[in-house]
Amino acid sequence: MVTQEFAKLWWKLSKDLHTHMDAELAPSLTEGQLTVLELLLNRDRMKPSDFIEFLATTPAAITTLLDRMEKASLITRERDEKDRRIVWVQVSEKGRAECERGMQIRERFLQSYLSRISSHNQQLLVYLLGKVANA
Repeated sequence: MVTQEFAKLWWKLSKDLHTHMDAELAPSLTEGQLTVLELLLNRDRMKPSDFIEFLATTPAAITTLLDRMEKASLITRERDEKDRRIVWVQVSEKGRAECERGMQIRERFLQSYLSRISSHNQQLLVYLLGKVANA
């Protein structure tokens, strides 16, 4: 019974978050693009193949995603000076601004949910979710 209730609540929270993010990020950004921008901000630059472990998709889909992001001026791609086979992906200034906007949208949404419970219970929830996620 607990697993069914957990699944139902998890699905609702996930659906609410995705629906909100899709609506608020549009038309200049998608959730997938926000994920790519956040990864790049934490790593400075990445090769397209580096995204595979973070995104649940195919190399071809990653290429398509990066193509769209480059066309929208969210990222830049440049060849490695020493090994021309390597392409480096970096976040652009516009991408930085859009990433910040996206993170603020997500932060406000999650805070609106978390504000329903006390600070202590928020910390407890994060702790317990950490236990479940890292089990």
